[in-house]
Amino acid sequence: QAEDGIRDYKVTGVQTCALPILDDEAATTALGGRLSAALRHGDVVCLWGALGSGKSTLARGLIRALTSLDEPVPSPTFTRIQTYDGPEFAIAHLDLYRVKSAHELAELGLDEAMDEGAVLIEWPERLEHYLPADRLDIVFALPEASQGRRVRLLPQGNWKDRAIEF
Repeated sequence: QAEDGIRDYKVTGVQTCALPILDDEAATTALGGRLSAALRHGDVVCLWGALGSGKSTLARGLIRALTSLDEPVPSPTFTRIQTYDGPEFAIAHLDLYRVKSAHELAELGLDEAMDEGAVLIEWPERLEHYLPADRLDIVFALPEASQGRRVRLLPQGNWKDRAIEF
């Protein structure tokens, strides 16, 4: 177990990986920071879960790990997309909660964002059949008997054969 309270994991060639319950916001932020090491140019990470389940917190931790710890990382709920300059590639953070049509998706420039760097997507279910085949799905659940969050990693496409260490 590392200083940030998250056990070291190596995930390769699996269909799913359930992580221990994240006790608080700090643990969710730390997980985002740890996952940042696996992120590459062109990657898509989809964050699934209910309102308040930790999607934005994980995204904030991941983005700050690739930029700076004091980087302002507002939720893109109203702007729908925020972009950040990482050391090797750009990071686009999309929130599709308010997207109502495929036309709006085209206006966001998802393809361009993937060409320029990595993409984090909250509310990816709005993409429907436009979801990229190669992606890492991170699914958040709020267990009834716990104050924490349950997180499951679901590698899709080329993510299934990648070693993800965190």
